[in-house]
Amino acid sequence: MALKFAYTAMDGQGKEQRGKIDADNAQDAATKLKQQGLFPTSIGEVKGSGPAKRSGAGGPGGAQKAAGGSFASFMGGTPVIKRKQLTTMTRQLATLLDAGLPLVRALRTLERQARKDPALRRVVGDIANAVEGGSTFSEALAGHPKSFNKLYVNMVRAGEASGALEVVLTRLAEFMEKAQRIAGKVKSAMVYPVIVLVVALSITAGLMVFIVPKFSKIFDEMLPGEPLPGLTRIVIAISNFMQQQILIMLGMIAAAVIAFKLFKKSKSGAYFLDMIAIKMPPFNQLAVRSSVARFCRTLGTLMQSGVAVLQALQIVKDTAGNEVVARAVQTVHDSVKEGEGMSKPMESTNVFPGMVVSMVEVGEETGALPEMLNRIADIYEEEVDRAVEALTSLIEPFMIIFLAVIVGGIVIALFLPLIKLIDKMGG
Repeated sequence: MALKFAYTAMDGQGKEQRGKIDADNAQDAATKLKQQGLFPTSIGEVKGSGPAKRSGAGGPGGAQKAAGGSFASFMGGTPVIKRKQLTTMTRQLATLLDAGLPLVRALRTLERQARKDPALRRVVGDIANAVEGGSTFSEALAGHPKSFNKLYVNMVRAGEASGALEVVLTRLAEFMEKAQRIAGKVKSAMVYPVIVLVVALSITAGLMVFIVPKFSKIFDEMLPGEPLPGLTRIVIAISNFMQQQILIMLGMIAAAVIAFKLFKKSKSGAYFLDMIAIKMPPFNQLAVRSSVARFCRTLGTLMQSGVAVLQALQIVKDTAGNEVVARAVQTVHDSVKEGEGMSKPMESTNVFPGMVVSMVEVGEETGALPEMLNRIADIYEEEVDRAVEALTSLIEPFMIIFLAVIVGGIVIALFLPLIKLIDKMGG
C-alpha cells in the first residue's frame, strides 16, 4: 500500500517547494519528485501512514540525507558557503575541469581539500552525491540556494547545455572576484566616517555623563543663584537627561534601529532608501556607478554564457541589490518581452546614465551586446575607484569639522561660566 510522504524540494529556479506525495517508500518518493523536475532536500513519512523515517538512499536521496536529516538541518538548515570560499572553489573547479578531470572526481578532490571548512566540505559532498546519483550539476546546485544563487545556477545550466562548463565557471569566478573588489571599495569608503562617528559619539557621551556633572556642581557652589549662559544650560540639561533617563534613551535607540531595519526590509522602504542613495550627494555618484557596474557585469556575463536575454534580465533584477535598479530592470524586461530593444526602456527609467544607454544601443546594433556590457562594466568599475577616492577625501575634513563642533561646543559651554567665575573672584 502506498504511503504518504511530506517533502521539501527545490525547483529548477532554486525556489523552495513543499507538499505531500504518495509513494511506496522514501526512495520512490524522491524518484517521483525528480520526474516532476524537483530536487528533494528532505522527505519524511507523514505520521499515521506508517513508521516515520528519513530517506538516506543514493541518488537524489544522497543529497537529501545531508540537507534534510543531517545535524546541520536539525540545527536550522543546510550549511552555507561563504562568498570568499565560493569564489575560490569556483576557480579551483574550473581549473580541474579544464585539466580534463571528470566533474565528480573534481568535486571529490575539492571535498578532500576542504578539511578546515566543514560547511564547504558538506555542501560539496552533497553535490557530488547528487551528481553521482544521476542529477545534473545545476540541479545539485539548486538544492543549496543559500550558497548558490539564481545567477550561479543558471550560468552553470547554460554551461552544461553548451558543453563549456569550465569556461562558464571561469567567467563566474572572474565575475565574483570583480564583484567582491567593488563591494570592498564601497565598504572601505564607509569605514572611515563610521569610525569617526563612533569616536565622536563616544567622546560626547563620556563628556556628558562624567565631566559635565562635575562642572555643574562647581557652578552651583561657586555661582549660587546666578543665571548661566544659554549654551551652558542646554548642555547641562542634556547631561541630566542622559544620566537620569539612560534606560529610556537606550530603549529609544533600540526602537529606532529595529524600526529602521523593518522599514528597510519592506519593498517601499528599500525603494525609498535606495532612491535617497542614488539622488543625494555626495553619495549618489558612488551608488549610481556601483549599481551600473553591477548591472552591466551581471547581464553581460549571463548573456555571454548563453543565458537567454529575458531570463538574464530576470536574474539581474533578483540580484540587483538595489530596489530602484530592480524596478528599472523590470521595466526593461517587460519591454524586451514585447519585442522592443533594451536601450529605449533603459532611457525611459531615468536610472541609467546617457553614456550607458548609448553604448547599449550601439551593442544592440552591432550584435555585440554582451561584450559592450562588459566594457561598460570595466569603465564604471574604474569610476567606482575614483568615486571612492573622491568621497574619502571629501568626508575626512567634514568629519573632522563635525567632531570639532560637537566636542568644541561642549567645552565652550563649560568654560563660559568659568570666565564669569574668574571675573567674580578677581573683583
